[in-house]
Amino acid sequence: MTSSTNSDDRAFAATDRRLFLRRGLQLGGAVLLGGPLLAACGGSDSSSSASPTSSGSKSFGELTLRLSWIKNVEFAGSYIADSKGYYTDEGFSKVTLIGGGPSATPMETDVVTKKALVAISAPDITGSAVAKGAPLKIIGAQYQKNPFCIMSMAKAPIAKPQDMYGKKIGVQAGNESVWAAYIKATGLDESKITKVPVQFDPLPLTQGTVDGWFSFVTNEPNTLRLKGFKVATMLLADTGYPLVSETYCVRQDTIDKQRDLLKAFLRAEIKGWKANIADPALGAKLAAETYGKGLGLTTKEQTLESKDESELMVSADTKKHGLFTITPELVEENLKTLKYGGLDLSAAKLFDLSIIEEVYKEDPSLI
Repeated sequence: MTSSTNSDDRAFAATDRRLFLRRGLQLGGAVLLGGPLLAACGGSDSSSSASPTSSGSKSFGELTLRLSWIKNVEFAGSYIADSKGYYTDEGFSKVTLIGGGPSATPMETDVVTKKALVAISAPDITGSAVAKGAPLKIIGAQYQKNPFCIMSMAKAPIAKPQDMYGKKIGVQAGNESVWAAYIKATGLDESKITKVPVQFDPLPLTQGTVDGWFSFVTNEPNTLRLKGFKVATMLLADTGYPLVSETYCVRQDTIDKQRDLLKAFLRAEIKGWKANIADPALGAKLAAETYGKGLGLTTKEQTLESKDESELMVSADTKKHGLFTITPELVEENLKTLKYGGLDLSAAKLFDLSIIEEVYKEDPSLI
């Protein structure tokens, strides 16, 4: 049984995550470009070249993957790929998963300095770094929809943006930039909405202090559900704010020189995530009992998050083209959304989806 303490811890973990993401957007590029690049180290160094194995397949050495947050179920597919040997099957001798958190360096910094070969990030954060000159590209996206949502109590649901008129909406300081961009994207009259400054524990929503709550669909809603509350959620992505998330960020020179390595990595990730989508409890158990052991996670709560993740990852387009793919139409929608946040980038500047396309072209059975 999940204790209220664990549930509260999860709520406040979400706090740090969103503050961390916004800080990454605002400061990431400055950190990235503030000094000389470090020499390659860890997984990036050992996987810089590939040599044939005795079986004739390539050996890529060690792989270092920088996660965007603590080792919770958010990275279930990678845990499964590691535990089931999908990475080693693709030619990696070892995989190191570097956890993130509020005190960690920005994900993009670890890629630019070659501490990690690949990082899990988001278009706004990577885009901010690219706008400041970082040599980075997004090569795929786990989430076809952004996890930000407006949560409300089921008895008085907020189902569309205009339902917020005349209501009080709790918005955290760390989410102000996303809120402002969402208002612009949807054309809402902000004067008709009472924005209430709040922290991240959603208790005020259950007490009627506010009518809506800004949150991740995978976090606070499940925290309240485990406490017995019935809640409704409205995804920003479904109501005028399309933005992919949990994107794979790599250096441009990795694309240029280590294309086969990146395809091997993506194949392993695809296999891991397909297994988790088929059985959401699989990655949840690995997160709670192995990779995130000691973080106070529970398999029950992590399974709820895992199921929500699958809904963000699977769409009609991914069913047709494969996981992590992003259609040209969705790319353009993302670029338009980024403009609302002050980032004006071209598709070629931010995305290179040719690698994931090659993966599925070479092995259609992965779709």
